Parts: sequence; structure tokens; C-alpha cells
Amino acid sequence: MNIDNILVLVRLDEDQLKKIKSVVPQAEIVLQKPKELTREQVERADIIVGNIHSEFLPYLKNTKLLQLLSSGVSKKYLSLHQTAPDCILCSASGAYGPAISEYMLAGLLMMMQRLHLYRDDRHKGEWKPREDARLLRDAKVLSVGMGDIGTSFGRLCSLLGAQVTGIRRRKTSPPPFIERIAGIDELDLLLPQMDVVALALPETAQTLGVMNRERFEAMKDGSYFMNVGRGSAVDQEALLWALRSGKLAGALIDVMDPEPLPPEHPLWQEERLMITPHISGQYHSQETQNELIELVCKNIEALKTGGEMTARVDFESGYRE
Repeated sequence: MNIDNILVLVRLDEDQLKKIKSVVPQAEIVLQKPKELTREQVERADIIVGNIHSEFLPYLKNTKLLQLLSSGVSKKYLSLHQTAPDCILCSASGAYGPAISEYMLAGLLMMMQRLHLYRDDRHKGEWKPREDARLLRDAKVLSVGMGDIGTSFGRLCSLLGAQVTGIRRRKTSPPPFIERIAGIDELDLLLPQMDVVALALPETAQTLGVMNRERFEAMKDGSYFMNVGRGSAVDQEALLWALRSGKLAGALIDVMDPEPLPPEHPLWQEERLMITPHISGQYHSQETQNELIELVCKNIEALKTGGEMTARVDFESGYRE
């Protein structure tokens, strides 16, 4: 297959640009800031690398591959097969497991050892020993979403002695470090048993508001909650209640709805809540950047040769095939 024009909507360093050029030396590679994108650039592109704004999706009629840089797939892209039936859609699932799982583990250990509170005490000059630290060893961890990220997080927790259960759309045999894989229909049964509940879910019709007031109420008293998937999976008013009521000993969220979280939002004032500005994945470490470009190059090569694409998206479910 001829590939003459590649439109890249994310910054590349010199080595990353050379890596893409080595796969398609004949192609013109156009680096463009998303805010400066034009319709003409989109219409010319054989391949687009980046999460293109929805207003440009109708102009992808000549595009052979849209390579997203997110592991989850927004629903706006799932109608692409209707407007551009020959365009292959791939996510970046598989590129973020190491980075986001280490972020999750670091945040969880910080909360369990109360290190974030000691950090706050430092600014007030307070010497305030606490007696409520917890260990991850023997803790029961529920990883809701067992893609690359959730599976990587489960493995790290298991290495530190936690008992890990996973939830995914379809029950499968668990890897050696996971106690078992449950279906989403067992979520309500499992929540009261868990010391840690971690969400790594894409945004689909089934995941919107999956953690509501009722489910926070069902969680074990003094448990921990984390969300690194999509902010739309969590009712933030219910999360606020869970923190203020003492139901949760701590929570970590890297994704919110909306983003950025408005400065006047009351969640900012909760001392047991750690908020980060959607930085657990994407281009916030060199290692993750390199993983992404490696995935991009594999899919460009597969497109050229007719090989198997990595993280090709199923338009019906929104998940990777």
C-alpha cells in the first residue's frame, strides 16, 4: 500500500521522527499542532497520528489509518466506519501499562502510608505522627478493567503480596498473579470485600457513572479508591460524599469530568484525595513517548504489508479487537 502523507498531531523529538521515517522513507511527514490543523491537511493525509477533533472526522475519507494516542476510545470515533469505511482505527492500548501502573502503585502506597498528609503537614510546620498506616501485603485489591493498564497494576500489587481480583467484560482464565477474573455483573458483590478498588476503564455506554453513590456506600469502610480511566466513570458528588463521610481512607484520581477540574470544585479541598492533571500516561515520560512511537511504527509497517494491526478498535464495542 502506498503511503505518501503522514499527519502527526503530537510533538516528536529527532530520534522519534527518524524512527517513523525509517518505516516510510518516501512519505512526507507533517508535524502540526492540533489547534492549527486545517481541513486540507486532514484530506491529504494517508495516516493521521493523534486524537483529532471531532469537527475534522468527516474529512477522513482518504485516510487509511487513524492512530489514536489514547488507550481508551471516545465514542465520537466509533462512527468513523460510517463516514470513512476504509479507515482503520487503532488505539494506543499496550503503550501505557508500565507507566500508569507504576503511577497507580506509587499513589496507593503514598495513601496507605499517609505520606500525602505528612507532605501537607510540612507546609504547616506540624510534627504529627499518625497511627493509621496500612500495608498492601495481604490487602484485597479489585482492578476494574483488565486491559494492559489494569493487568500491569494487578501484577505489581501481587508482587507486594496483595490478593488481586480483576473485572472485565468477559470472564477469562486469570494470569498467574491474579486470583480470579470476574465479570462486571459481580461488581456489587465484590465491592464490600475489597480494601482497594482501582478503575482503568475506557468510556463506553456501559461505563458511564459506574461508580455512583450506591456503589461507594457498598465499599468497605476505610478502603481506597483510584481512577485512571475516564472521569465519566465516577459520580464526583458521590466521591465527595465517600471522602467526607469517612467511607474512604483515601482516593486518587487522575481523570475528572470536566477536565480541568474547576478551581472552585470542593474536591480540591479534601485532604484525603490526591488529584493529578491527567498525567499518568500520554507524553509525561520519555519511556512512554518511546513506547507510543514504537506502537505507531508497528502499525504503519502493518498497514504497508497487510499485517496484523496492534490495538485495532472494534467499532461496535469500542474496545480493541
